[in-house]
Amino acid sequence: MNWKYQAQRVQREAQVYYFAFKHPRVPWYAKLVAACSAGYVLSPIQLIPSYIPVIGFLDDFSVLFVGAKLLQRLIPPEVLIECRQLADAAEMRRKEEIRSTAAVIAFVAITAVWLVAAVGASILMVRLIYSIRPQ
Repeated sequence: MNWKYQAQRVQREAQVYYFAFKHPRVPWYAKLVAACSAGYVLSPIQLIPSYIPVIGFLDDFSVLFVGAKLLQRLIPPEVLIECRQLADAAEMRRKEEIRSTAAVIAFVAITAVWLVAAVGASILMVRLIYSIRPQ
């Protein structure tokens, strides 16, 4: 298995747990485990700071791993299957949306506007600097 496949698999599982978090048949304590796991990873206050080379990310990974294993046991199997189907459908929709012509045109238009604005702002800054500079 390559890294790209593993990253896609992790992303899909995160989406499954997101749908499970929103599902009405998931018990409150499973939602609490999901919220605490995500909260710890996103929190700026951690037991081992993330800027410490290996150990900083290892504790984040272990919290997510234990949280995912707990969620697999706490969420009813039929709900988990339904959430996996929702995640698959969402992935298919996302791939279709990315490949649509309108999305490509919008991307090109936004990029062009951004580049024109950046170049225009640069030209204005150069003119301002040369107009203020003593002669």
